[in-house]
Amino acid sequence: MRKFTSQEIKKFVSKPLFDERIILNKNTSWPKISKGQDVVSQDPIKQEPLISVIVAVFNGKKTLQRCIDSVAGQTYPHKELIIMDGGSTDGTVDILQANSDKIAHWDSKPDRGIYHAWNKALDHAKGDWVCFLGADDYFWEPDVLEHMRGYLVKAVSAGIRVVYGQVVIVTEQGEVLFIDGRPWKEVYKRFLQEMTLPHQGAMHHKNLFELHGKFDESFQITGDYEFLLRELKVKKAEFTPNVVVTGMQRGGVSANPANRIQALKEFARARRKNKVGMVLPVQWTWSYAKAVGRVFLTRLVGDKGVGYVADFYRRLTGRPRYWTRI
Repeated sequence: MRKFTSQEIKKFVSKPLFDERIILNKNTSWPKISKGQDVVSQDPIKQEPLISVIVAVFNGKKTLQRCIDSVAGQTYPHKELIIMDGGSTDGTVDILQANSDKIAHWDSKPDRGIYHAWNKALDHAKGDWVCFLGADDYFWEPDVLEHMRGYLVKAVSAGIRVVYGQVVIVTEQGEVLFIDGRPWKEVYKRFLQEMTLPHQGAMHHKNLFELHGKFDESFQITGDYEFLLRELKVKKAEFTPNVVVTGMQRGGVSANPANRIQALKEFARARRKNKVGMVLPVQWTWSYAKAVGRVFLTRLVGDKGVGYVADFYRRLTGRPRYWTRI
């Protein structure tokens, strides 16, 4: 598969808001906390934090090696890879055994789903920051973590526990479909209604799990959203405007139109659980109406016909075609 370079997707990526070199301060010091500011950690700020990369996989033989190589090939040395396999039968375990020297910990046992797998992996993670990938995901460039390092250091001093960049959505052949990820100030209001943050491009400070616990395994599709909502309903996330973190091959349970309605219902349940109330969640209501309409249209014109209708709407709203390209 051809790998797209940063130059090829430059037109999709926002310009940096600040020079990364400025925030790579070489002096290790305690965070400067102003009155009323949140504290991420009482430890001295680490200039080279350890990053744990957690991967959940089940029968992912086709893409897992690419994912492993993208982590092992990172120029940033302070990283660890943890892979939890759900008891694959397609040869995935052979890949894990062959790459054991690149993996800090791996296990292959039946699990209760992706959030159970992530929760088990967290018991083995030693990182200051944690990111979660699927077997279809991969770091976009070899220096992604090196670039993220500076933003993570800055986030700790600012009391921020969630840092995220952009994610490239690609086809199985590597064709870029679109780029996901916008500045927090543009998406935070909508985030209170549904997921607007590309989770594959997010870094979670270890303190998040100490404060909020682990993922709620009763959520089948949107457990990542529910977990982040615990923090971001009152706190802010930091967007890294010049970093494309991962490539994500089109797929996943939440991307399946048949599961869209269930995902929206889980968004609503996550809001209730976290006491995020609003008189009328306008964006959620509109998304739910579109999901119901898509199911209705599928019965009339089939998946292909709905794809053309959906892409026509995307073009009207200034977005590139998607459904007719996959």
